[in-house]
Order: sequence, then C-alpha cells, then structure tokens
Amino acid sequence: MAKDIQQLARRKLNFFQTLKAVSWGFFGVRKGKGYSEDISTLNPVHLILAGLLAAIFFVVGLVLAARGLISYLA
Repeated sequence: MAKDIQQLARRKLNFFQTLKAVSWGFFGVRKGKGYSEDISTLNPVHLILAGLLAAIFFVVGLVLAARGLISYLA
C-alpha cells in the first residue's frame, strides 16, 4: 500500500497535460509508447475529469451542429 501511495505522489499533476492526452486518445491517434508514458505519469482524478469534460464538449458540439444544419436546411 505504501508503494502505491509513493507512485501516486511521483506522478505529474498537470491538468493541461491530461487534457492533451485525453484529446489524443479521444480521436484515437495516440501511439503505444505515448500511451504507456501517459498511463505512468497522469493523475487518475485529472484523467476522469478531463474525459468527462471532453465528452460533454463533444456532445454539445454535435447538438449545436445538428441544430445549425436543421435550421439551415429548413
């Protein structure tokens, strides 16, 4: 248990790096080496928050695009 806590303490806690990693992963263009590096350095809490934030922006973007297309065609 102490080893796990030490590993978590050594992780980088930069939220913007997490957003970058999530955006690369969201579009499926991350290489295997970068993925394994991200897994070892990213904070899991930041990763979850960034994933939720990216999903919300994606859904809102789709809804706005659909509404714009419907109003343009009508």
